[in-house]
Amino acid sequence: MRVYWPTTLAALARLADAGELAAAPATVHAVTPTLRDYYADADPRDLEEELEYVAMTDAAGESVRLLAAEAEGAAPRRVVLALDVPDAAVQVERAGWAAPERSQVRLTVPLTLDDLASVHVDDGDAEADVRAAVAALPAADAGDEDAQFTVEACEGHDLLWYDANELPILLSVGP
Repeated sequence: MRVYWPTTLAALARLADAGELAAAPATVHAVTPTLRDYYADADPRDLEEELEYVAMTDAAGESVRLLAAEAEGAAPRRVVLALDVPDAAVQVERAGWAAPERSQVRLTVPLTLDDLASVHVDDGDAEADVRAAVAALPAADAGDEDAQFTVEACEGHDLLWYDANELPILLSVGP
């Protein structure tokens, strides 16, 4: 099953040398029954791709929260890793309709670099919006609609796609 794990460039750089990205259990995002129900009226020809995009977008939103927890000076770019794990390692619980719960699953196995399919990262054009989203998170969580709009503005930037083999190059170049 394809899962999407939110992280940051700094965290990824620290973990990549070890080969293990996250210990089990880990919370990641995937196409869940709730997500399928939410998009029940979607065009079936594009449904799988659309559902995977939504799961990745939910993970990207979680990446903003991880950036908020990092020290000042962290590269303000969302990072999502796409990994392929055994179906049996994924525990799906019925969740709410809202992001990010609609796509959250628990893994019973650690995430490793061997599972990595691709890396998705913001480009430099997104940095100002990501920085603003990080700053607006506390107000957004408190219900401020303007702050929520600022946080959601990150979704206007598509994440760049990198092959798993490009991870060392991506980490060596940095932001």
